Amino acid sequence: MTNSDRNLRASIEKARNGILAMFFANGLVISSWLSRLPDVKQQLELSAGELSILLLAIAVGALLGMPLASRLTNRLGPKSTALIGASVSLSGMLLTVITVQINASHFVPMFGLFVFGLGAGVWDVVQNLEGSVVEQKLGKSIMPRFHAAFSGGTVVGALIGVAATQSNFPIAIHVSSAVFVTAFLVIWGTSRYLPSPKVDEHEDSAKSKQRSAWAEPRTLLIGLIALAAAFIEGAAGDWTAIAFVEGHGTSTAMGVFAMAVFLAFMTSGRVFGTKALDKFGRVPVLRVIFISSIFGCLLVVFGNEVGAFIGAALWGLGASLGFPVGISAASDDPKRAAQRIGVVSTIAYSAFLAGPPLIGFLGDAVGILKALLVVGATSAIAFLLVPAARSIR
Repeated sequence: MTNSDRNLRASIEKARNGILAMFFANGLVISSWLSRLPDVKQQLELSAGELSILLLAIAVGALLGMPLASRLTNRLGPKSTALIGASVSLSGMLLTVITVQINASHFVPMFGLFVFGLGAGVWDVVQNLEGSVVEQKLGKSIMPRFHAAFSGGTVVGALIGVAATQSNFPIAIHVSSAVFVTAFLVIWGTSRYLPSPKVDEHEDSAKSKQRSAWAEPRTLLIGLIALAAAFIEGAAGDWTAIAFVEGHGTSTAMGVFAMAVFLAFMTSGRVFGTKALDKFGRVPVLRVIFISSIFGCLLVVFGNEVGAFIGAALWGLGASLGFPVGISAASDDPKRAAQRIGVVSTIAYSAFLAGPPLIGFLGDAVGILKALLVVGATSAIAFLLVPAARSIR
């Protein structure tokens, strides 16, 4: 191996570590917020439906932010784009938790969550795009491990949330502390990104004349798989704690712990799933994990308290690989990766647009626990779409 090869390898590994930090930071701040949702619901005196509308603001912001990500990346590079997205997102979260703490009008934290989602949409696309570049250069499945870092951040955030909930720690101080830790990780992580390639004007002009990724059937089907996976994951993040408290009669702390169980098993699936993907391929592995999601959902809804915790674990495994594998499938062709990842991410995030109000309003009608059966139905649909993710490299 020449010195040039060693330097290239070192820069790729450095970028990998930076991306891992970015995903972890993203998960930490989101989970810190989600872990306090039962307290937010009580503090603002919200019904399940009203809480779902509040959460809807994140999805609306993200869906508006995601289409901007590829344009900003082309103009500014991934490092600057990631810093802009993260800065906007964290500012929105600070506004949200401070106004929740002082019991401000519901519209103010809703605006804060919209700003959070707007920045998070940009942040999410650019970290996945940079991750796909590193995955291509390494020549092996690594995207699930980036998403495992996100899940690891959510586990840490959830466990801290358990302690904060039990001790009645103020929401604003708890989540704001997570925001400042996240900001440090973002600065460190982006400093390790790969240098931005120079864009050839003729190549850029040719790209603009290519067919839109929105017109590609395979990309749209991959987007639907990612949408289902995002819905399966997002439903757990938004509603697991509340479902255990209101449906199984657990304490709030045990409800948050159930969410932590889900997140821990989702993280494990992402850490160890890369080997299964390299050995068996995307299609068989995705089929297994969506079956796991179906059975996990049924146990959470119909099982006793112990069975429900087992169900949360199976649900976590079921949510582990769908989204990262969808991103990998969208980036099979590096020249079209930015556009396709943008499309897949935008479609996937529509799950966060439809998911919270769907489950929230169903919860008002039949109870949050039974409303979660929608997750099992979504997993079954995703199972049927899996062949679209087959590798074309």
